[in-house]
Amino acid sequence: MAALHLLPQPPSMPTLDTALAFFSVALLLGFTPGPDNLFVLVQAATRGRRAGLCVVLGLCTGLVVHTVAVALGLAAVFAASATAFTVLKLVGAAYLLYLAWQAFHAPASSDAVDAGTEPSMFSMYLRGVVMNLTNPKVVFFFLAFLPQFVRPEQGPVATQILWLGLLFILSTLLSFGIITVFASAISQRLRGSAKAQQALNRAAALVFCGLALRLALAER
Repeated sequence: MAALHLLPQPPSMPTLDTALAFFSVALLLGFTPGPDNLFVLVQAATRGRRAGLCVVLGLCTGLVVHTVAVALGLAAVFAASATAFTVLKLVGAAYLLYLAWQAFHAPASSDAVDAGTEPSMFSMYLRGVVMNLTNPKVVFFFLAFLPQFVRPEQGPVATQILWLGLLFILSTLLSFGIITVFASAISQRLRGSAKAQQALNRAAALVFCGLALRLALAER
């Protein structure tokens, strides 16, 4: 029997009740209007389903980074720095303004797609990564949200946070994936019209400008 104690112990996981409660809340948050799902909605509506899904994968990659940072305690160090917060949010706002400029000047005809002027799927993925990592509010959200479901008596806190982060990413994939499918399906009929495509591009530019302004004015 003593040999059993020498075997590696399974990693600490949240209880089933905690995991279900956390996943339900995270899924609800995924459908609640916010910068990230609005970003996905606009990209799927203007670029199509594949582009929208690539953006979702990019956002989830950013969430992996945030989860690890919270688990290691790095996020708390960043949150304590007012300078880091300001620099990151301004970089994020500038990037959103760049996307707004691109959307506003995007061609409305399908000829542009054939000419290869449309962003590649990898660039759409990178948009999601940059969008997530340059939003310092995500750091504060994870610092406030994940620990609420941690139970120290269940084992190492860092390990529980990693499991919760994984559940959050899965819920994000599900909720944002559904948003992508519906947005791309609705816009598919509109993309056949140059005027409708131009209206979508201008609406996207307006949304990006709004997100940039919101991020630039964000406070800790």
